Amino acid sequence: MKRLILFVASALLLLPAAGAQEPPKMNKKNLVIKEWNSDPKGGNKVLDHITTFSAEGKKIEEAEYGSDGQKWRKRFEYGPDGRVSRELVYDGRNKLQTYKTFEWNEFGKKKVQYTYNAKGKLLSVKHYEYLAQDAGE
Repeated sequence: MKRLILFVASALLLLPAAGAQEPPKMNKKNLVIKEWNSDPKGGNKVLDHITTFSAEGKKIEEAEYGSDGQKWRKRFEYGPDGRVSRELVYDGRNKLQTYKTFEWNEFGKKKVQYTYNAKGKLLSVKHYEYLAQDAGE
């Protein structure tokens, strides 16, 4: 009898978790997201950020703005594997400043990032390391 009560109590505790669902993901195909800053009363809106997605739902451009116009812009290019192959960074006058290329690991995570200036000179190399932490530590 105690086992039955324990079983039923356990099942009732797990029931809400079983019914929990993640919210639906936003369809990003051909999506443009504009972010605006405003004063506390909601007036005087100023464009802050724009993110643009392709017909396939991949981020292709991102730009940040200030009160005097565009601060910077990034353009993303994708390789045949569907991963970002280059990230190009432009200044407020749309002049190329730097660009990055990437190597990916077998799990689809960044492995190495190479940053170049506009003339193609290698400026830096960043290596990524992924370490799983034991929850009991």
